[in-house]
Order: sequence, then structure tokens, then C-alpha cells
Amino acid sequence: MYKLLLILSFFIVNYSAKAQNFTDKALTQAVLQLNASKTANDYDNVFNKFSGAKTSETWQSNYYAAVALYLKNETLLKKSSGASLMDDNAFARKIATGIWTAQRDNAEINILLGLLYVQKIQIDGSQNSQPDQDFISQSIVKAETHSVNNPRLTVLQAKIKEKSGDQQNADILYRKALNEFSNPNSSDSKSPTWGKQLVPSVQ
Repeated sequence: MYKLLLILSFFIVNYSAKAQNFTDKALTQAVLQLNASKTANDYDNVFNKFSGAKTSETWQSNYYAAVALYLKNETLLKKSSGASLMDDNAFARKIATGIWTAQRDNAEINILLGLLYVQKIQIDGSQNSQPDQDFISQSIVKAETHSVNNPRLTVLQAKIKEKSGDQQNADILYRKALNEFSNPNSSDSKSPTWGKQLVPSVQ
């Protein structure tokens, strides 16, 4: 009986490992799809994939689900004022904050939250955004501590300069980000690669 239970346990563990490998592979494919996405529908499709993913590290699928919502809003902001986009922004912030609660030193989560709060200010259009600006500044400080030459951090810093009216330095930072996207400093295959679509054409 003991031997039978041992054999069954082995098969269950083996099956679970194979299933996990499959979902991790599916996550990698969905990330490639995210990087190739162009429209709101594209981002909705990858959001649905990330939302239903079961990976070895749950935070990764949640992180990319929030990224998909953020990038969807960025696409739509080019076409409208953004008032109707607050729900998706709020949902993305809720997802990202949930991850941040458990991983406060995770640079990528801090950067994403910073970008989401910049987007919130843009959508809201409120002049009374000091608490949001303070949160963005804190996110940048935390990210700088743990992630050197991160192109998404540089994009966030460029957006802050752009928002303050300093387009010259914003363009310098955008060019720096392009160079960082072209020369990633991480050898980890699971490191995020999204964000190049946030860089406008700069001279």
C-alpha cells in the first residue's frame, strides 16, 4: 500500500511539474505577444491570458496583466481625453499594489506603479495631484536603488520631465531609454522587455 501511494505521489508531482512548465512557457509566449501588441483589442487579449495564467511565480502573471492594462490606456490616450480610462487605470494600480505589498523592493513593480500614477494624473487632469506626485517620486527612488540603467525607469523619468514642461531633458532621457532597450544589462530571460513603445520619435 505504501509503495502504491509513493508511486501515485510521484506521478502527481511529475504531472504538476509538467503543467507548471507549460504555463511558464505560455507566459513567455504571451509576453512576446504583449511586446507586439498595437491596439486596445490586442492588449485586452493578452490581459485575459495573463489573468488566467498559473505560473511558478504568481506575481509575474499579475504584473503583466497590469502592464497590459497600462499599455492599453496609453494607446487609447493618443485618441481621446482619457476620462473613460480611469477604471482600467484603477484596476491596474490595484493589481500592482497587491504585488508591491509583498515585494516592496521589486524595482519593476515600483516603476510600473510610478508609470500608472503618471497616467492617472494625465487621465484625471486634476491640478491637485501632489499626493500622486509624491508617490511617483518615492517609486523612482526605490527603483533607482535596485535597478541601474533600467529603460522603463528612464521612460518614467522622461515622462516626469515632459509633464513639467522640460521637453529638452525629456528627449535626452527618451534617447537614453532607447539605448538601454537596445543594450539590456540583464541576462535573466525572465526580465521584462516591454516599454519601447512608450518612447516617442525623438531627434
